[in-house]
Amino acid sequence: MITAFPADGIHAMLPREKMTPAARKWRDTYAITPEAPLVRKEFGYYCLEEWYKQGLDPGADLAEVFGYDPPGRHLMLKLGWCEAAFCPAFEDKVLEDRGEYELVQDSAGRGVLVFKGRRNGFMPEYVDHPVKDRKSWEEKCKWRMNPTTPQRWEKFDEFISESQFAARQGQMICQLVPGGYMYLRSLFGPAELMYAWYDMPEVIHDCMKTWFELADAVIARHQECLTLDEVFLSEDICYNHGLLCSPDTMKEFLLPYYQQLLANIRVRQIDKSRRLYVQIDTDGHCHPAIPIYRETIGMDVMSPFEVASGCDVVELGEQYPWMVMSGGIDKRVLAKGKKEIDEMVERILPAMRKRGGYIPTCDHGVPAEVSLENYMHYRKRCLELGG
Repeated sequence: MITAFPADGIHAMLPREKMTPAARKWRDTYAITPEAPLVRKEFGYYCLEEWYKQGLDPGADLAEVFGYDPPGRHLMLKLGWCEAAFCPAFEDKVLEDRGEYELVQDSAGRGVLVFKGRRNGFMPEYVDHPVKDRKSWEEKCKWRMNPTTPQRWEKFDEFISESQFAARQGQMICQLVPGGYMYLRSLFGPAELMYAWYDMPEVIHDCMKTWFELADAVIARHQECLTLDEVFLSEDICYNHGLLCSPDTMKEFLLPYYQQLLANIRVRQIDKSRRLYVQIDTDGHCHPAIPIYRETIGMDVMSPFEVASGCDVVELGEQYPWMVMSGGIDKRVLAKGKKEIDEMVERILPAMRKRGGYIPTCDHGVPAEVSLENYMHYRKRCLELGG
């Protein structure tokens, strides 16, 4: 007997005509549909305080001001993003007063040097990290990653209800997961991690086993109520000349855990016919990472293609026609002038719209050096060229 499942976006795909226009636009982008209108969104901002000084209303709806689309993709949280999903988190407190600056302990247990009284809108200096060895890992961090901690599931019903509402609009349901490199870096520190691969491999594997068990348990609970469209790994595994660790290191410490997590997710999907997209987010020169992630975990999507590190979305789009791409707008050019902005968008947007599968955003958060006037001009050109 064949059972018909309701086409509600959860048990089966919502019919296209019932999807919101923004949801259709996201799905057309992920299908790499040539000439489809481009999704209108932004990566993020480091510039809002300056823009308020330049006349932007602090109460303004940025989507309305800049012509962004309504939501077409819904982000599933609960697992963190650039750090481990500690529960309970470390106490956020000031450790030391340094005049204009203060050393604070953040929620991930790191010692962070910041401007006094200000925590956001700039890149802080990370002074210390919580894991030095197995003892510090177990005493400070590992127990905070227990998936059964009751506090972790507070307001879960409300969270799932909002996610199901998005699914019933046809929005893409995207599960955010801190990637293994990003997670380990937040535990050890970027330089210290380079030694830890060699000096304490058994501790690294225990960290990754714990990462896997938490991610698998949380996502399994989400999947009791939803079908996922995308798993989005925040990785930042590249710098301006390539990978921050070797392919062999990735294959030993990271990729087996990703493979098992994705295999489990696919088995648990309510809608077994739904394609599961896999996205990797990495700054830096991403070229050597693309074939590794494609071949080992079936990566379909990448972001944000940092131009200063040699990433050109037009060239990479031609080289990898299967890849959905987001980013690639040079923040340095946005800080120059309208002529330079015009030259950039007229080279990128028509070519990438013809190709399909591209979402134009700044290649990181828009920096304070970009004036409100310049950004408004950039957005005007995006609306003209993006359809």
